[in-house]
Amino acid sequence: MSARQLDDTPDGSGAPASRSRGLTIGTDFKTRWWWVGLVVALSAWIIHGFIVPLTWASIIAIATWPIYRRFVSHMPLRMASSVTPLVFTMLIASLVLGPMMFAFGAVAVQAQSWLARLTVADKTGIAAPVWLDSVPLVGTKLVERWEPLLGTPGGISGWLQRADSSAFFGWAQTFGSFVMYHLFVVIFTVLVLFFVYRGGDEQALRLNHVLQGVIGDGAGLYVERAIQAVRAIVVGMVVVALVDGILIGTLYAVAGVRQPQVWGAVTGLLAMIPFLAYVVVTGVALSLAVQGAVAPAVVVCVLGIIVHLLADKIVRPLLVGGAVKLGFVWVLMGSLGGLEVMGLLGVLVGPVVFALAGSLWREWAKDRARSSPEPVAAASIDRV
Repeated sequence: MSARQLDDTPDGSGAPASRSRGLTIGTDFKTRWWWVGLVVALSAWIIHGFIVPLTWASIIAIATWPIYRRFVSHMPLRMASSVTPLVFTMLIASLVLGPMMFAFGAVAVQAQSWLARLTVADKTGIAAPVWLDSVPLVGTKLVERWEPLLGTPGGISGWLQRADSSAFFGWAQTFGSFVMYHLFVVIFTVLVLFFVYRGGDEQALRLNHVLQGVIGDGAGLYVERAIQAVRAIVVGMVVVALVDGILIGTLYAVAGVRQPQVWGAVTGLLAMIPFLAYVVVTGVALSLAVQGAVAPAVVVCVLGIIVHLLADKIVRPLLVGGAVKLGFVWVLMGSLGGLEVMGLLGVLVGPVVFALAGSLWREWAKDRARSSPEPVAAASIDRV
């Protein structure tokens, strides 16, 4: 071996320098990706408690982005950096949280009224309704339970004294934790929403570049399909709220419910949260039954549940499925499966995931159809 060849080796061992550099580059590449994976894993671990408010903020921003762009066009340019997104964030927060606060406030006022009546009943006692004994199968047992609890003065207070106080305090602690967690979610969602409005265009461009690097040129199609799905789901929820509010509110008015417009609005607003509309309809029906209006109570309970069931389980999936080209059953399964996995957030996320899965399936089917041989050739091969 010549001296020049020896100079080309890094350690005089005869190994080419280019091979050594290749090994070094490969090792650096693997090390870098190990570090990238470690950083991503740690980041996901740290941020996992904020996934829910981040997702809520993203969904609200996607659903309201066209309105935000129009709002920005009517605001002064010097306010575009901070003031405009702040004002719009406050408006959206008021529009979303205000009606919900009204609905829960109305339920709280009614609950307080019922508690006041129970306090009076504990002092004087309330006779069991005449119709209660005629309820099939359980009427007699209900009357037997009614008399010592509500029909006797001091029955409620005596029952509370005999109840397990630790269970009550445990329930109160659980309820307090529930309220504090959702208060955190609401506050952080509003905070994140402001920053999304403030830098949404830049964030969208960066996300598109990242997705194009990972998925390819078809990333824009999947992003557009996800945006369509989110907006269709939000529109479907609003439609369900309007249908329930108008139809069930009319039913309340015909049945003689006090303040039917208020309770119709409460039913419609809470219809956007799974199962709460059934609770409101049942509560209104029980209130009518306690007042002696048994037949209207039964009609309100049965028809109210049917109206909400049809609107939530048929109308909404049809609206969403038509917008994102997804079958009715898949939208329904996406909503119910998402609800089971992620709670209320899953009602929105589930159909979006299924819409993306449907897009991937159609693209795969098209690729298979383009790459597969002609039917005649395939038949001849099969015959061979």
